[in-house]
Amino acid sequence: MPSAASTEPIDRALAPWWTPVRKLLGDRTLFDAHTHIGQNDPDGYRQEADELLDALEPVGARAVTFPMHEPGGYPPANDHVLGAVAAAPDRLVAFCRVDPRDDALAEARRCLDAGARGIKLHPRAEGFTLDEPAVEQLFALAHERRLPILIHAGRGIPALGEDAVTLTRRYPDARLILAHAAVSDLAWIWSEMPEHPNLLVDTAWWSPGDMMAMFKLIPSGQIVWASDSPYGRPMNSAVTHLRFALQAGVGPDALRSIAGGQIERVLAGDELEHHDRPPGEAEPISPHLERVVDHLVGAVSQVLTGNEPTEPVSLARLACDAGGDDEARPLLDGIHTLIARADELAADETGEVRYPPSAILLTAALSIARTPAAPGPG
Repeated sequence: MPSAASTEPIDRALAPWWTPVRKLLGDRTLFDAHTHIGQNDPDGYRQEADELLDALEPVGARAVTFPMHEPGGYPPANDHVLGAVAAAPDRLVAFCRVDPRDDALAEARRCLDAGARGIKLHPRAEGFTLDEPAVEQLFALAHERRLPILIHAGRGIPALGEDAVTLTRRYPDARLILAHAAVSDLAWIWSEMPEHPNLLVDTAWWSPGDMMAMFKLIPSGQIVWASDSPYGRPMNSAVTHLRFALQAGVGPDALRSIAGGQIERVLAGDELEHHDRPPGEAEPISPHLERVVDHLVGAVSQVLTGNEPTEPVSLARLACDAGGDDEARPLLDGIHTLIARADELAADETGEVRYPPSAILLTAALSIARTPAAPGPG
């Protein structure tokens, strides 16, 4: 995993883009709904509490955190997270992670009694579906205690939305957060969500089509900001996700809810604040920016599949050199600078990390290109 030091260039490069978005939040503290601590995940990523706190610092965020994948079982990992949170109670909140096929209910009760304030489930890592009896037992517990359950709903799993809707209907005081923009079921579940206010999604994702669909189709009160650290960088996620929200037409009160207000209410067991879908249609973007987005999506996709992104990055850079008196010119210049910085970082990367700092900057560049309605530096 990239260390905190190795990702400092990301924070520096994106700080000018964060400043104008941060001003829109007023006194709202950013609150990350999805981060991890752990050392044994088979995917090779690692993060300790001090590294997470360092990553949160540039955006002044608090965070929910829970164990990464632990093939040997979760009780020691849950205790480790609880200890980390006890050492930084003003910055971190613990969720326990459980495997529904390994005495999950007893472990969840133990951790909740010890101070955890929610439950994390990962159907892909643990190989289960939401129709298993232990999952319903966990929802009954969350309903009883008015607690959240966060579930992986991203890549690598079959659709789980129908079971999610059934469980939220059956247990209305449990708050279910589908992670990663609920991309496994986003095509249809958005239309069900207004009838299920205890069903939420988090923003820990990157694809511009999915992100715009999420912010445009799902009621803003049912979206919570999340970085997925260490897989995502809080600075990058704060800049890009909130820019997508602004591009979709999310208003200032709803933006503050997404940025941290709603997850605070979830954690407190309070009534949730209602914010509807943003009105109207999303503004179209310049064809020059569309070209940059397309080429950079191709570049990031190449990185994620273990391939070399040189060609689509080169095409994106050339697309920034649009001639004429184009109103997108200042934005294109800023994006060109981010691409150049990504190239500099890539020159020193070894290829050992699946999603290196250079790719994070490319994701930022494509997201900024897709969101010209959001404020930029200066």
